[in-house]
Amino acid sequence: MPRTGMETIRREALVNAAIMEIGRAGTLNVTVSQIAGNAGVSSALAHHYFGSKDKIFLAAMRHIMSGFAGDVARELAKATKPRERVKAIIRASFSIENFNEEIISAWLNFYVKAQNSKDVQRLLRVYQRRLHSNLVHELTPIAGEDAAKISHGLSAMIDGLYIRQALRDAPPNPKESVTMVIDYLDMCLQKRGVH
Repeated sequence: MPRTGMETIRREALVNAAIMEIGRAGTLNVTVSQIAGNAGVSSALAHHYFGSKDKIFLAAMRHIMSGFAGDVARELAKATKPRERVKAIIRASFSIENFNEEIISAWLNFYVKAQNSKDVQRLLRVYQRRLHSNLVHELTPIAGEDAAKISHGLSAMIDGLYIRQALRDAPPNPKESVTMVIDYLDMCLQKRGVH
């Protein structure tokens, strides 16, 4: 196999291992050695590819966000009406691929790390702007000037449910989370007279 092919495979293995190790530990207090061991590569190779644990973590979060973007695109492709398209974004936020213990733990650590890392903070802002932009785009035809306000509420609920789930002992319940956020959406739209 060509060298670049192996590098891609090993990088992906390290990213997936980082997500698993952070999920297992519930914290960023995992070592590059643990991540590398899980990925089946040496610590030296992990450092060679990424340079530091923080960069592995950033790559892991980019990977998670890329998966989320793919889920959003797939859900949106099935919906034609604006309200259904907003619901599609909500469903993608809580898909089994996105709302599982490892990913939830990674998100919680991402929020915490953003408080003292400019790189993480920058990536978090990209995610927040993209989610807000997508929601506003789909909400504007039905919510008009209230689209941004409703988007902020929906985004806060989504983030809040991830944080609350990270602090619970019970397994994630995607269906329940989707229902709560959609109930909020419906309440906001009913206030505007949209049924």
